[in-house]
Amino acid sequence: MYVLHMTTLTQIYADLIADGSLNPDPAQEAVLPEFERIRAEVSQPVKTGWFRKAPEPPMGLYLWGGVGRGKSMLMDLFAQNLGDVPVRRVHFHAFMQEIQAAMHAARATGVDDPIAPVAAEVIAQAKVLAFDEMQITDITDAMIVGRLFEALFDAGVVIITTSNRLPDDLYKHGLNREAFLPFIDLIKDKMNLWELVSPTDYRQDRLSGSQVYFTPSNAQAHAAMDSVWNDLTGGPSEPLTLRVKGRDVVLPQFRNGIARTGFFELCGKPLGPADYLAVAEAVNTSQAAGSPAARATSPSSRRGQSRRMRLLGGTVTGGR
Repeated sequence: MYVLHMTTLTQIYADLIADGSLNPDPAQEAVLPEFERIRAEVSQPVKTGWFRKAPEPPMGLYLWGGVGRGKSMLMDLFAQNLGDVPVRRVHFHAFMQEIQAAMHAARATGVDDPIAPVAAEVIAQAKVLAFDEMQITDITDAMIVGRLFEALFDAGVVIITTSNRLPDDLYKHGLNREAFLPFIDLIKDKMNLWELVSPTDYRQDRLSGSQVYFTPSNAQAHAAMDSVWNDLTGGPSEPLTLRVKGRDVVLPQFRNGIARTGFFELCGKPLGPADYLAVAEAVNTSQAAGSPAARATSPSSRRGQSRRMRLLGGTVTGGR
């Protein structure tokens, strides 16, 4: 890991190319000055005084583009080189789950507006929020994210996020979407929009020519899947909980848009189209381990698993 605070991100990126860690990519190089602009501004000490007006915080960054173009890698590079600047690096879905849980706890104390204390806690913890995969599929998130982000921006928190879609396409066709539209305007007002247009899908390239179906399900197959998982993720994972119509869909392992779960967790439980759509929105690449028939104890169970497997496949491919 490079943590050279006085070295520009462009130079750090060049060093990673020189040592073979990265391949040159003009689209990635082009956005580096945007990250460096934010890095330089948030690193400046804030001068205060009786008659001194607080400076305007720098514009954030909304980095969007296709899967596997290196958005998360660039975000990691930025967050790892902020020096002493308090930064929170987190997947957007996981962050919103934390916000909903904190709001539930705040309501239990009898506060009239739970967003205010929850936002204050986030503000106290981070000067920069670095999100992966901004997607809005849950109506609860859609109804609170505008006021939450408005409070964060007003407090000077700088937000950088990646996404696979334009802000205008967030929460597309969602319930009560007209109430969500001011959030899109807020993003455009407080964040620079940048499309990462690279011809290379690095994730697909890493899988190209590799075995992706392993049978039988034994120790050797699991070791091979472990190797693929480690190569794709390059770091520790954590569970991701997706809130869908009041219920939780849990992916046991998740990192940078890549999920790992068991076949039974996806196809052996009573999940439906909305659940699979939420998974497709949050996940770009997934591993599912386990034999489809391993936990099917009856013909009807096997038929149910088969039906849900077809539904999952159709939802994922149809949503791309």
